[in-house]
Amino acid sequence: MDKLVIVGGRKLAGEVAVSGAKNAALPILCAGLLTAEPVHLENVPDLQDVRTTLKLLGQMGVRTEQSGSRVQLDASKLTNLVAPYELVKTMRASILVLGPLVARFGEAKVSLPGGCAIGARPVDQHIKGLQAMGAEITIEHGFIEARAKRLKGARIVTDMITVTGTENLLMAAVLAEGETVIENAAREPEVGDLANLLVAMGAKIEGIGTDRITIQGVDALHGAKHTVIPDRIEAGTFLCAVAAAGGDVTLRHVRPGILDAVTEKLREAGVTIEEGDDWMRVRMSGRARAVNVRTSEYPAFPTDMQAQFMALNALADGTSQVVETIFENRFMHVQELNRLGASITIDGNTALVAGVEKLSGAKVMATDLRASASLVIAGLCADGETLIDRIYHLDRGYDRMEEKLTKIGANVKRIKGNAA
Repeated sequence: MDKLVIVGGRKLAGEVAVSGAKNAALPILCAGLLTAEPVHLENVPDLQDVRTTLKLLGQMGVRTEQSGSRVQLDASKLTNLVAPYELVKTMRASILVLGPLVARFGEAKVSLPGGCAIGARPVDQHIKGLQAMGAEITIEHGFIEARAKRLKGARIVTDMITVTGTENLLMAAVLAEGETVIENAAREPEVGDLANLLVAMGAKIEGIGTDRITIQGVDALHGAKHTVIPDRIEAGTFLCAVAAAGGDVTLRHVRPGILDAVTEKLREAGVTIEEGDDWMRVRMSGRARAVNVRTSEYPAFPTDMQAQFMALNALADGTSQVVETIFENRFMHVQELNRLGASITIDGNTALVAGVEKLSGAKVMATDLRASASLVIAGLCADGETLIDRIYHLDRGYDRMEEKLTKIGANVKRIKGNAA
């Protein structure tokens, strides 16, 4: 199992190119199931979750070709409409094949995702929406089985804002008969990116980027070309790394407009940020000011940036509160940060962070994707050597992070498997 070794204390300087968004790429890859014509994608990040999705699509009979950040999908000859537990258990986003399969082929069999380290993340909203569109759904032997001769348009009001739920129902609705309205829809940019691809494939969608999406179903979709949006969470992670470690770094291939909630908090912490159309420059000298953070759905502060801000607040001047409203078990990085010398206590869904002047290197363990990013940030600032175990979590969502950090002056090395 690979590990990262970080020797802290270096300021960061230079440029970082931000990769395509993981949370946009995964549903977009699944959207390839909706057409018999080739779908050409660019700016697809090189991540474990992307490789898992391509493997899942491949075992269904989708022909995939990959060259760097370019991926071509051909779902003209599917041979298997089952998403097995072996693949779904490693990546909950596998549930996103459910809507496209039922919409185009009239049936699907997808393993229940099971538990998740950061919370339950139930799929009941996906099932409720598909049933409203006329699908017959049974849950037996750990699988969701769905059937429908053709889905029918419906008005769907989800009980909560759900990103993957919105994406699944959106993909199902584009081939349904009649009009579908999704109320309380997720507004995340990644949902909008999926919708833009579907429109390029011939779908009729109104209300993209709002909480009310209207879809007029069509008989078939055609192939298209699409470029995945930049990863706002990767960009935010590098912004936090510079804010914590200090330095002067320019991010390339970014969309500053979808990072407003993050940059607003960083400026409140004393960080200097300049923005252009597709770049951001972040500068920091001295110690950050502690800032309170409360996670919520887009466009508010993202839960996927909570752990990174926790690491920044751990070293900040003052005391802060970090309130997590999305996932019930997303503070597992706290005890690992405390191993590095942080002073953080948990009270329900609130973490109380008393900033300390320095952290000290230690052996720590990544517990989930964003927790691993928080430990990297802390390690960049800690005295001495920090060894982070279980970085397969990091590889699920960050494209060559250690290479990018090394390029801007960090002392970060990956130790491979048995050598670790």
